[in-house]
Amino acid sequence: MKKFTTVNDVENLQEIIKKALKIKLNPLSETEKGKGKTIGLVFLNSSLRTRLSSQIAAQNLGLNVLTLNAAQEAWNLEFADGAVMNGDTVEHIKDAIEVLNQYCDIIAVRCFAGMKSKEDDVNESILSQFEQHAKVPVVSLESATRHPLQSLADCITITENWKKDHKPKVVLTWAPHIKPIAHAVGNSFAEWMQKMDVELVIANPEGYDLDPAFTKDTPIIHDQDEALKDADFIYVKNWSSFDDYAAMPEVKENWMLTNEKLAGTNHAKVMHCLPVRRNVELSDEVMDGENSIIYQQAKNRVFSAQAVFSEILDELNAE
Repeated sequence: MKKFTTVNDVENLQEIIKKALKIKLNPLSETEKGKGKTIGLVFLNSSLRTRLSSQIAAQNLGLNVLTLNAAQEAWNLEFADGAVMNGDTVEHIKDAIEVLNQYCDIIAVRCFAGMKSKEDDVNESILSQFEQHAKVPVVSLESATRHPLQSLADCITITENWKKDHKPKVVLTWAPHIKPIAHAVGNSFAEWMQKMDVELVIANPEGYDLDPAFTKDTPIIHDQDEALKDADFIYVKNWSSFDDYAAMPEVKENWMLTNEKLAGTNHAKVMHCLPVRRNVELSDEVMDGENSIIYQQAKNRVFSAQAVFSEILDELNAE
């Protein structure tokens, strides 16, 4: 694995899931693999699970870990090509990446969607610059359109919890929120589930369809109760409108997941990437109930990251 920004960077999804589950049994089995190498974790946005899980995963492999909260601790960055930097930006992203090249063997970056320009976000205006200018492997810790380490953890969690002999029905359902939320988790989950042996359905209100480049031929249902019928797994997540970019069209129906709505499912396991706004996106009764596998999902973030870092180190150590 030379980089990790989408599911397309994974040669064999089932094999890396197996690897992550093996690592979970013994997280300290490869403590020498990263010896003498450094990973730079660059955060342009807030983080809890991604930051901690990536640090733990890297340390488990013996990597030296540098964590930069770039939005707070670094110079104000300029991202535009050809910019005349006579304002409040001090360092161009190209120069910052070139410096990271000197210090790091792997660069991992978290850069959310700006939610202002659809074109900039769809074209990954920030992540693309890391991919263009980095001379070392790049790992996405979430970008404008995708969250691949989260999605790999989701695949691991579903694999752990599915022991039956029929193809599971997995429903990605929209949830309410108080502000416009980016599409990265929803896009990415849809993209990865299409590589899994599952029946994927997406449920969202009218006006909230995700980018068809990610959903492809996945059924989109605008009636939540209909979509949830006989579900084995339910992934709860909010996102804003894609067509009317970052807008929040009015929704009159109640889309918050409750135990009453779970009654029509196949005793579905409930997932959420966190953080969650309780009793807005997801009711306490579901969040804290027996159907929730949300914290197991969060724990698996360590093993998804560790499997990816391990694969990249295999490539680096072979050079």
